[in-house]
Amino acid sequence: MAFPRDAIGPDEDVALHRHPHWKMLVLPALTALVVTALAGFLAGVAERTTEGTARTIAIAAVGVAWAAVVVLRTVVPVMRWRTTHFVVTDRRVIVRQGVLAHHGTDIPLARIANVQFRHGLIDRLLRTGTLVVVAGSDDPLEFDDVPDVERVHSLLYHHVVSDADDRPDEGFEPRRVVR
Repeated sequence: MAFPRDAIGPDEDVALHRHPHWKMLVLPALTALVVTALAGFLAGVAERTTEGTARTIAIAAVGVAWAAVVVLRTVVPVMRWRTTHFVVTDRRVIVRQGVLAHHGTDIPLARIANVQFRHGLIDRLLRTGTLVVVAGSDDPLEFDDVPDVERVHSLLYHHVVSDADDRPDEGFEPRRVVR
């Protein structure tokens, strides 16, 4: 799902658009495989051990349980991943997430005081990590599973520094260094 262009200002340029890292889809995919195999096994057991209406009810119950688990543990996380957007523009950082209930965060580059990232060994191997953005006096905002987090950190830092260089220093008088 593409990020909606109407969420971006007419003269605002998108520098980066990412979904969370694909690693968050591994567990839902494994869950779908295991639950499907288990449902097939249970349907086979029901086919051999029951007869008539009981067989139909048992197989239907297995099918309903399979569908419920697949929807809750696979479809919902995939939709959550697909509808989560991390966007860096030349003016702000935008995070949007949600399918039915929508949640968003916008951080103007001018308010960003600090940008950090962290990742452990597995995250380094997968080239992902957590991006920490400190905006003004607010608590730090953490964005987990950002793909290629070091590059995103570098890009965001570059945008923040270049944005700060473009702003006039209000009330700032440089001191002369006397040697």
